Amino acid sequence: MAVFDQSLNEPSARTSPKPLMVSDEKSDIEIGKAIGGAQEEIDYLQRAQWLRAAVLGANDGLVSTASLMMGVGAVKTDPRAMILSGLAGLVAGACSMAIGEFVSVYSQLDIEVAQMKREKEEGKESEEGQLPNPVQAAAASALAFSTGAVVPLLAAAFIRQHEVKMGVIGAAVTLALGLFGAIGAKLGKAPMGKSCARVLVGGWLAMAITFGLMKLFGFSEH
Repeated sequence: MAVFDQSLNEPSARTSPKPLMVSDEKSDIEIGKAIGGAQEEIDYLQRAQWLRAAVLGANDGLVSTASLMMGVGAVKTDPRAMILSGLAGLVAGACSMAIGEFVSVYSQLDIEVAQMKREKEEGKESEEGQLPNPVQAAAASALAFSTGAVVPLLAAAFIRQHEVKMGVIGAAVTLALGLFGAIGAKLGKAPMGKSCARVLVGGWLAMAITFGLMKLFGFSEH
């Protein structure tokens, strides 16, 4: 009987750990899913930041170039003068944005590399991450600015009558501002109406102030 009782108890002793193993497997799967979800969230946030920076760069190019062309158009009726001023604004602005972004990101790169060296000397394990690329950041900034600056140039390129040209530039810039405001609101999860209104009012003010000051202090062409 003693032997019989021992054999009856053996299967229960062998099968008892199985639920624990299944539970451990489930917890590992849940942890893996959580880590994967967190990584996807970080990747999404990084992409959103890049897109938001691109939208802001395009908005800068749009407003600055359109305001420059409006200012020149306030005192010059020559269509070539407006186009040349817009081209000069596009080139100068894109170069300025690229150089500024390159210097800024390169400074950030130097700081991160120095931090990694200090942690290595102290025997600490530094977190591996993607280091910033100054050249890529500079190119992206210049491209974003140029994309926005092209809008008023294309609007004015095929129209010769001065008054019509000014109106078409204003209309094209208004549409582009509304689009950039909507994209920015979508990325930032902000109210669409308020975001578009802020961008539109800011762009209109920049063009109106430039136009008004040039009219006031400039010498109109008769």
